[in-house]
Amino acid sequence: MTTTVSHHNHISPATPLPLEPALREGLQQLGLTLSDAQIGALLQYLALVGKWTQVYNLTAVRDPQEMLSHHLLDCLAIIQPLQAHLAQAGLAEGADLLDVGAGAGLPGVVIAICCPQVRVSCVDTVAKKAAFVQQVAATLRLPNLRGVHARVEKLQQRFDVITSRAFASLPDFTVWSRDSLAEQGVWLAMKGKVPDAEIAALPAEVAVFHVEQLRVPRLEGERCLVWMKLGAAALG
Repeated sequence: MTTTVSHHNHISPATPLPLEPALREGLQQLGLTLSDAQIGALLQYLALVGKWTQVYNLTAVRDPQEMLSHHLLDCLAIIQPLQAHLAQAGLAEGADLLDVGAGAGLPGVVIAICCPQVRVSCVDTVAKKAAFVQQVAATLRLPNLRGVHARVEKLQQRFDVITSRAFASLPDFTVWSRDSLAEQGVWLAMKGKVPDAEIAALPAEVAVFHVEQLRVPRLEGERCLVWMKLGAAALG
């Protein structure tokens, strides 16, 4: 028996309840099965983004339907590929994930909601954005989520997966976060069209081992995941 997360806890009356059917339809198209509690948490998160954006400009997208497609469903599209990787890597029971330049917490918060066994750290150099993620963790009672105000180069912890979305070029992303990657860790970059020029400019030690095309419900345009790891020479 699942517990439904109330859509009204700590949320203004503008909570976008009409989004729930569209979200459930999108989840079905993505082949994702989430509990009512997780679906409620995703909707609460979207409402929090909308509420904070009025003051702190967390995202340029303001329309709730656009936020659903451009933010929530876009990030939900990576959940199955991520879960498949974690299972293959023997990390299904627990993993440490770093979301770099997390902004409003995309995709980090979505991953934390959908994958409670994954410990998610969202790092951003903007204090108000890290504070927002901390607020989300408290409001939605997500013990596996934390917001970190720091430069990624200054982090001490090592992570099994490092993600980014609309953050930087692949060379900058990998160079800046190189010291945060665990020995067998992987980078996972969310991109639009396949960034061939960025891939060609990657440091010699970084190997692209998979480029995965994504289909995001309710969203036009190309989306892909670029999976990277350190090459054998770098690991040796």
